Amino acid sequence: MRLTQTGDLWWKNAVVYCLDIETFADGDGDGRGDIRGLIQQIDHLDRLGVTCLWLMPFFPTPDRDDGYDIVDFYGVDPRLGSLGDMVELVRTARDRGMRVIADLVVNHTSAQHPWFQDARRSRDSRYRDWYVWQDEPPADGPQGIVFPDQETSVWNYDEEAGQYYLHRFYSHQPDLNVANPAVRDEIARVMGFWMQLGLSGFRVDAVPFLLETSGQDDATALPDPHDYLADLGAFLRRRNGEAVLLGEVNLSYPETMAFFGHDGGGGATRELTMCFDFIGMQQLYLSLARGDAEPLAETLRGRPAPPEDGQWATFVRNHDELTLDKLTDAQRQEVFAAFGPDEDMQLYGRGLRRRLPPMLGDDQRRIRMVYSLLFSLPGTPVLYYGEEIGMAEDLSLPGRFAVRSDMDWAATRDQQADPGSLLHWMRLLVESYRACPELAWGRCTVLDPGPDARGVFAHRCDAEGAAVVVLHHFADAEVEVAPVLTGLAGTHLHDVLDPRAEPVPVDADGRMALTLPPYGCRWLRAADG
Repeated sequence: MRLTQTGDLWWKNAVVYCLDIETFADGDGDGRGDIRGLIQQIDHLDRLGVTCLWLMPFFPTPDRDDGYDIVDFYGVDPRLGSLGDMVELVRTARDRGMRVIADLVVNHTSAQHPWFQDARRSRDSRYRDWYVWQDEPPADGPQGIVFPDQETSVWNYDEEAGQYYLHRFYSHQPDLNVANPAVRDEIARVMGFWMQLGLSGFRVDAVPFLLETSGQDDATALPDPHDYLADLGAFLRRRNGEAVLLGEVNLSYPETMAFFGHDGGGGATRELTMCFDFIGMQQLYLSLARGDAEPLAETLRGRPAPPEDGQWATFVRNHDELTLDKLTDAQRQEVFAAFGPDEDMQLYGRGLRRRLPPMLGDDQRRIRMVYSLLFSLPGTPVLYYGEEIGMAEDLSLPGRFAVRSDMDWAATRDQQADPGSLLHWMRLLVESYRACPELAWGRCTVLDPGPDARGVFAHRCDAEGAAVVVLHHFADAEVEVAPVLTGLAGTHLHDVLDPRAEPVPVDADGRMALTLPPYGCRWLRAADG
């Protein structure tokens, strides 16, 4: 993809910032975050360099699952504001160059949703087939319980309905039947409604569960679920050619590629525009635990290229537990031992309910190195609120809420006044990332850092004759780095993060040599002469 063809593909080099309105900023003094509070703090996000705001669920809800149990897909929870407030937020964000996307949570509804309440009253209800019912839980039905500490089955018997209903998540969240054309039409209407109010797309929650049809009657005769996702993608693009679908797909790389609707290596996406890189994220933490870059390097060498108009979304933390489910049992225990040795820090035996700074012992060298890596990896960086100021988790809160505590505005104000703070480092990284289109648009190559530099992750990104070479050191020791840079012999590499630093020469054999301090990082841009 040529850099001159980037007009509508804004997500290729976006900076995405995820937040929960309820915990972000309180605008009316009632102790709860709200839309007006977010509008009042929008300039904080503007100064940070955010270009896309991702809103966690803000819909009317009984709030038994932090807003992911929805009773009205067309409204705003009155505790947070009104539809008018939401339109004002989108307008204010747009004025500052930010697009807004929102969670599309249509795998399930709240059990209190009017659709489900009508469906359970009669088998003749127009909404009965909007959910998945069985007289007995089928042996070939969905397997695996998402919340094993809360649920014992993915089927729940409803006395009033006289049948079992499917719920991949909590029993108070019955799954919608996406094989039903009426449900599909309704989901499209929901998307169309919010796009008409100014949203630029959606983060699609739990995509593999959304498309699941196992356990339903005549499952083998149902339409291909990927055809449905392609239909949603086509609908989105018809309504707004620049809109995106960002998918939560925690599967292997080959399985995840199917959700782009293309096998990579060129062409266009038909389904999701972007997919989170869960595999790379988990290998990052294994590398951090070992002080060895090789797990991450090996993974990214084998990561498939996304379609030309698609992108991987890279992240360090998000609103859920830090899942480690794609690591082996032994690898998972390594990460637990390094970053969550206390049982209270772990969740479901598969992840950590912690934020990054406490996991790294608040070591600013390591913290800054990790975020430097995030912004230089091929893919679109996604930040979770509070990461820019190094917020910690609150383990006194239950489950996933440990990483969903209120935004710390006092720390934000302190760091705003300190040019050596993490906040200022994050602003520098965002500015540098946006100034280096090679990182987002170029061809990425994982480099051999040299014979004695196993702790270093080295890669280069090339686009239209320009190149950026990036080095990150995972170990607590000084190291000599000496990668071979094909095609750059005789050039000098200029430091992007510190323009005052001396240029680094590349010798006639194409080898560059420099010393990295413990947990050091360098972004180096090639220039002639």
